[in-house]
Amino acid sequence: MSTLSLPLSNLVRNKDSFKRLITHFKYLHTKSRRCLVDSGSPWMFGARGRKSGLVSQRLSSMREVTAANMCTNSSDDKISWLWSVYNETKKQTEDLVPVISNNSVNPDTIFANNEMSLQDIEIYGFDYDYTLAFYSSHLHTIIFNIARDILIQEHRYPEGLREYEYIPNFVIRGLHYDVQKALLMKIDAFHYIQLGTVYRGLNPVPDKEVIAMYEGSHVPLEIMSDFYGKSSHGQTMKQFMDIFSLPEMSLLSCVNDYFMKHNIDYEPVHLYKDVKEAIGDVHIRGLMYRAVEADIEKYICYGEQTHAVLRKLSRNGKKMFLITNSPFDFVDRGMNYIVGKDWRDLFDVVIVQADKPSFFNDRRKPFRRVTDKGVLLWDRIHHLEKGQIYKQGNLYEFLRLTGWRGSKVLYFGDHIYSDLADLTLKHGWRTGAIIPELRKEIKMMNTEEYVHTMTWLQALTGLLEQMQVHRDSASQTVIQQWINEREDMRSRAKGVFNAQFGSLFRTYHNPTYFSRRLSRFADIYMASLSCLLNYDLQHTFYPRRTPLQHESPIWPEQTTTGAMNIQNHRIKTGSE
Repeated sequence: MSTLSLPLSNLVRNKDSFKRLITHFKYLHTKSRRCLVDSGSPWMFGARGRKSGLVSQRLSSMREVTAANMCTNSSDDKISWLWSVYNETKKQTEDLVPVISNNSVNPDTIFANNEMSLQDIEIYGFDYDYTLAFYSSHLHTIIFNIARDILIQEHRYPEGLREYEYIPNFVIRGLHYDVQKALLMKIDAFHYIQLGTVYRGLNPVPDKEVIAMYEGSHVPLEIMSDFYGKSSHGQTMKQFMDIFSLPEMSLLSCVNDYFMKHNIDYEPVHLYKDVKEAIGDVHIRGLMYRAVEADIEKYICYGEQTHAVLRKLSRNGKKMFLITNSPFDFVDRGMNYIVGKDWRDLFDVVIVQADKPSFFNDRRKPFRRVTDKGVLLWDRIHHLEKGQIYKQGNLYEFLRLTGWRGSKVLYFGDHIYSDLADLTLKHGWRTGAIIPELRKEIKMMNTEEYVHTMTWLQALTGLLEQMQVHRDSASQTVIQQWINEREDMRSRAKGVFNAQFGSLFRTYHNPTYFSRRLSRFADIYMASLSCLLNYDLQHTFYPRRTPLQHESPIWPEQTTTGAMNIQNHRIKTGSE
């Protein structure tokens, strides 16, 4: 949640500033209407047709400007007036920054896309990787290195690729990759490419070149990735949605960079498939699993809080299950480290190598029992028993054997598509997304520098929206300077999160394609499971009502003080 998306009720605490804000804009628009009514200018209405007597949460009070100044025909006077409005807007915007900064968002908050009460949840399900177990950055490095060496040794790629190392902060997840053009980019919720975030190899592609290649910046539906983010059935885009995809994107970028630097002619489709296969081999052959098991303290972040969450649910009589694509030996070693040797006592059902998302759709695969030593048994499964380990299977058989159906089940996972999409769309389970990046982004948004930039950015955008009606050349020269300043601020705000691709959740103003899928497939989302420790199991999560574009931006609404004062909540409720 952006600091600047706080409800207006939090800003109203500074009553004097807010009163001046209301008073000024009523005055400003009344006077301007008198000046412009004869010219037919739509000053009193914004671009979306709503009354713009107030630019919500954007601007604070300014000194009153006389109608004579606003209606002047002198170019010099008009320029002077525009800059006076600009300067007063900026001054009063700066007065609001401390007010907004005091309402920082707690990164341990659970955020709701859909209303959901924990009181209704009887069964809790979990993925393993990046849900119960969190990994250090060393894991991405080893995946990159092993896959790079596979390309060289088995696919006969140039030895010079060994010069490339994993670049930790180069990419973010949620990006799209155009397989045929070998371009990595960020796309928003409306299928528009965010210009400035298109990379070929390790270098940005100029906006003009991007627009020429795509005949604009819109990506048609027919070439977008399929439902699960994959490039198939003629689609040329692949979306990288899980955290394990970060080294894959980095490797694609590095190999592309090598070929371009050395003027080597290559087929981008072959490159994509080879890198995909090499990354897959790191998992399928067990190379990553063996590396982690050999030095578990290096790769797994100790999960004391994960253990606390599982204990809390168990003490409250909740059923729990685990469905993961990882093999049993790997999961067992990790859970022994995170929880202890008795970790299986906490779970009513444990399913490994489930092959999600196929697990949720393919009815043909039966469950198969696995012994502690990894031996596969051939007996038919009539019950899913506590303490036993099962492999593969399918969700339909799982539902038949357990009876765990509908909204009494809450399942947590980090992959929006493979973990959550089918469960919420087809089976009515409640879903929780684990988004580790959330904690870092919230901390960045809570900084005074970011709050200042975004407050002024929104204020300046409101100013542009209102002042664009002045079409004379002198006014347009001033307005163009404001537009240039706005573009510069947008670029700086993007770089706060990631120099190349910006925030996981937003393009310059629109939600990203990742955010769109997150809001559709996850009832709640959080940085880690440990956030559950801040709430009792009777808690109801309410999505914040944010105004639609045609709705008034000022109305009484529930505050998000729960997100601000979650530590107080924990103390008062005594939740663990």
